[in-house]
Amino acid sequence: MKTYFFSALKITFITLLFFGVAYPLLIVGIAQIVAPNSGKGELVEMDGKVLGFSLIGQKFTSDKYFNSRPSAVEYNAAATGGSNKGPSNPDYLALVEQRVQDFLSKNPTVKRSDIPVDIVTASGGGLDPDISIQAAIIQIPRIAKARDISEEKLTELVNKNTSHPLLGLMGTSSVHVLKLNIALDEMK
Repeated sequence: MKTYFFSALKITFITLLFFGVAYPLLIVGIAQIVAPNSGKGELVEMDGKVLGFSLIGQKFTSDKYFNSRPSAVEYNAAATGGSNKGPSNPDYLALVEQRVQDFLSKNPTVKRSDIPVDIVTASGGGLDPDISIQAAIIQIPRIAKARDISEEKLTELVNKNTSHPLLGLMGTSSVHVLKLNIALDEMK
């Protein structure tokens, strides 16, 4: 019995060292060499000023900007995670309904049935920096009015800032909200 105990203890200790120390250090080392910004995330900058990270969503509430997807963690990267509430949860349904009402009040030309789901529900990680093309396009009338820019120019801007699926097959087309809003500010 003692032999099995010490064998199991050795395996546990070796596994702990490998998966708890060696493997994480290896991944950090690879990230330092291969990943953008030495694994610290890809910065989004404008005029030398850091505005955010490319993989972390930010909150935009002004009528002059495209709104981001809601966050289950209030855009706090240290607390990433979804709400884990489903469509049968009354609290979740009330939250989504409030988001729908808020969206409709800011976008009075939009019909309730036309609201894309990603503009009123949080992503699984709670920090999604992208929205669907439909979620961007549906906001164009509000932004055109707030900035006195033609809807056609805004549609062109959305199209220029749309990322398409890898090889046209993997994933869906999306729009990076921070980069789109930076391009919006750069428009003359």
